[in-house]
Amino acid sequence: MKGRAKVRISWRAVVELFCVATCTVLFLFTAMSIATVVLDGRTAGTRDYIEYWASGQQLAHHRNPYDAAALLNLERAQGLPAPISAMVMGNAPPALLLTYPLGFMGARTGECIWMLLLLVSLIAAVRLISAALGSNSQKVSILGYSFAPAIMCIPSGQMALFVLLGLALFLRFYQTRPIMAGAALWLCLLKPQIFVPFGLVMGFWILRNRQIRVLGGAFAAIGASIALIWVLDPRCWDEYLTMMGLMRYDRLIIPCLSVVLRQSVPSLPFIQYVPVVCGSVWALAFFWRHRTCWDWMEHGSVVLLVSLLVAPYTWFVDQSVALPALLRGAAVTRSRMMVAGLAFATAAIELGVATKHDLLHSGLYLWTTPFYLIWYLIATRSRFAAAGSENPARTAVSEPAHSSQQAPV
Repeated sequence: MKGRAKVRISWRAVVELFCVATCTVLFLFTAMSIATVVLDGRTAGTRDYIEYWASGQQLAHHRNPYDAAALLNLERAQGLPAPISAMVMGNAPPALLLTYPLGFMGARTGECIWMLLLLVSLIAAVRLISAALGSNSQKVSILGYSFAPAIMCIPSGQMALFVLLGLALFLRFYQTRPIMAGAALWLCLLKPQIFVPFGLVMGFWILRNRQIRVLGGAFAAIGASIALIWVLDPRCWDEYLTMMGLMRYDRLIIPCLSVVLRQSVPSLPFIQYVPVVCGSVWALAFFWRHRTCWDWMEHGSVVLLVSLLVAPYTWFVDQSVALPALLRGAAVTRSRMMVAGLAFATAAIELGVATKHDLLHSGLYLWTTPFYLIWYLIATRSRFAAAGSENPARTAVSEPAHSSQQAPV
């Protein structure tokens, strides 16, 4: 029996070593590819960053930041390929406050600063999440910094990392600095479509627990941003609504489950919103069940992953917001194989990057959001999760409700 045990442990070590080696090699290859893209100053017009820069240019010169024709001229001058139509920012007007400074910079200078801000946001988010988990584990940091959807935001210039930063700030400070936590939710509103069940639960949690300071911080940030952008462009909301009516981002062919459902039943376009409605009903029932011991790192992680899964439309880079839940799963699980499995899944995505596969439009990446949820539920099962933790945020989701403690408001 001892000999068999040794063989079993040996094979486990071999598998783990293989996963770590594969992930490391692919991550380094991805990092080099990103560095090559970033250092090439001639490709600004081929990345999503250019839509933010062009919108900033329009706003800084008191012109319509959602005017597709004007944006196309600016983007063509920076290298946007001729077959591609104008890249128009789909975020609501308050997001223009982030792009407005780009209007006073050249495309290349703005790109360098923008990517640096994205990198800082990723680093800060991982550190904040680790602090919220009460974990100094190196595996948590490594998984966070190498998470494929997050690191791919940097070369593309996608602002999903700002959303992740807002979420991380809320999770870190909602117990100790509720006003700051509420204000940080403004960043989450940059992409509200991926937070519908999460946002509904947030509203009920605020009302039930009378989280006036969280609500006040959120209203203050939202109100200030609306006022500031109105001063910069009083017509911005009309311009935004006109653009959304023409562009119809919810009708684009995007590799996410809700869009696939719509394509499967073209005669019923509204079916695209059925998953988010069902997910919202489930989330409210889940919240009510755990209302007396609700913890945003523990219970909120499940709601977050479900929100991402049932979003009416979401791009691959938006999966960056899954990071808090996945890092919590990695922190509480006792199974090294579970951690290796998550790392290997990230490596599989990075392999697609290495082979120049289109992450934003390929249906090959439909497996990712269901995988995150299934992986998290398995990782936090009682037989996998570490027991006896003093931090309620690190207890398993499947543990009894009396094992968690409600944090003071």
